[in-house]
Amino acid sequence: MPPLEDMVLETQRIMGEAEKQGVILRLFGGMAIRLRCPSASHRNLQRKYADIDFMGLSKQSRKIKELFTDLGYEPREFFNALQGSRLIFNDIAQGRRIDIFLDVFKMCHKFDFRDRLSMDKLTIPLADLLATKLQVVEITEREYRDVIALVHDHEVNESEGPETIDGAYLAKLCADDWGIYKTFTINLANILHALENYGLPSDDREVVSKRLTALQAQIESVPKSMRWKMRARIGENKKWYELPEGDKEVVDSRIYGSPGNS
Repeated sequence: MPPLEDMVLETQRIMGEAEKQGVILRLFGGMAIRLRCPSASHRNLQRKYADIDFMGLSKQSRKIKELFTDLGYEPREFFNALQGSRLIFNDIAQGRRIDIFLDVFKMCHKFDFRDRLSMDKLTIPLADLLATKLQVVEITEREYRDVIALVHDHEVNESEGPETIDGAYLAKLCADDWGIYKTFTINLANILHALENYGLPSDDREVVSKRLTALQAQIESVPKSMRWKMRARIGENKKWYELPEGDKEVVDSRIYGSPGNS
């Protein structure tokens, strides 16, 4: 069967087939927020979804490639041959992409998720979902919407739970790495400032505000590592993030003779 037009149904089809074949795939990104957060369907938090993002394991790379080929996707051959930690497959008919990070998520900042993929059946843990949004340096409207929906629908606690955000885990990420701390805290402050722009009822806005403020307090309260302190002395005089190269959402994988088409 070729990929389904309905993105939610297609995501469920992929997850079901992966489970049957023993392939560990966990959603992250916009579709993960869409499936975990009822608020993502709120008229002021809705957004379009261009692709489906997964975390997987590099040791299952071959099985992942076979899975998506069997499901009717075109591998982006040139890109996949060059990358050891990421795979891309295209649905040419629907004009969308499957993006799979293996072991490590690396964009503006780097996170190792190998030991966290067994914590949930559908997505990476909620705290990691939030981390992948807060790590975006050139943050966009879609990240704002996703963060607000995620935090509105899930409490920020001191530990991981099936439907709670582990604030202590996020605070530790920040305490170990000044760059992550810097990007997270900038984005948290900006999202709090922008909350009133989304037309949420005052009670809902208050919930999000309290939870984001509580997370800010957790991040600030955790003792910082020596590495953090040494990097903090350098501060903004040295760039603390990477800016990933722009990438076309879908390219015809049959045309891969140059890096520009990868």
